[in-house]
Amino acid sequence: MSPKPPLTACAELALQLAQQGWAVLDAGAVCSLSGVAASTFSGWEPCWHELPPDLHLRDGGHYRLRRHSCFVVSGLAVSQVPHRAHWQPVDYNALHGGFERWFEPMPPLWVQDPEWQRLLASLAAVASRMRGLADDRPWYVEAHPFRITTEGGIGRPTPEGAHRDGVDLVVVLMVQRHNVKGGETRVFAAQGPQGVRFTLQQPWSALLLDDERVIHESTPIQNQIVDAPAWRDTLVLTFRQHGFQGP
Repeated sequence: MSPKPPLTACAELALQLAQQGWAVLDAGAVCSLSGVAASTFSGWEPCWHELPPDLHLRDGGHYRLRRHSCFVVSGLAVSQVPHRAHWQPVDYNALHGGFERWFEPMPPLWVQDPEWQRLLASLAAVASRMRGLADDRPWYVEAHPFRITTEGGIGRPTPEGAHRDGVDLVVVLMVQRHNVKGGETRVFAAQGPQGVRFTLQQPWSALLLDDERVIHESTPIQNQIVDAPAWRDTLVLTFRQHGFQGP
């Protein structure tokens, strides 16, 4: 059985990221850090039922649904940028890197929600502290709501395998697990053999990763109850100092 994630208190977040390069916050700590109410997070959950399919999977699968939107965060100011493609170099994503991937944007009512903007601003502040930068410096943020299903018998949260994303801070928020087994999170030091594994279970708990120092992956999911719908929903947010990645 996969172990439960080791949790970090908000007051210890900066130290944990500095020492280990990763941290896990429970839902209460996420609410405390961001100032976003638990009811607000719950209110966003229906958006995952409306995600369109990912048409770019190169392993031939049909198990991933997603949207994608981009923002610039400077202090408390959050602005959405014109819709753009998601792009990663092959150095970071050997399976899906090197070409532009266009996804449907997040709904306007979601991204215009002041609580959404508060979430991004609070996590940008974490990124600034992690890098020892001023709180009002700009961060280039990509938001990816994901649903991984068991379409075809198995779903792969990270079909590219253990990887880095080419950013500064990666935040993976667990939204919901429904009728699934698997989906274990694994985090490894980018330089060295150290690693941990655990399964994020609690809705709106979060894994934070210093992308320069660690690599990460999630194992495939399968149905717990055969022939019943199964899915794993997450929200992945990436924060980068030097602009969005592009060809």
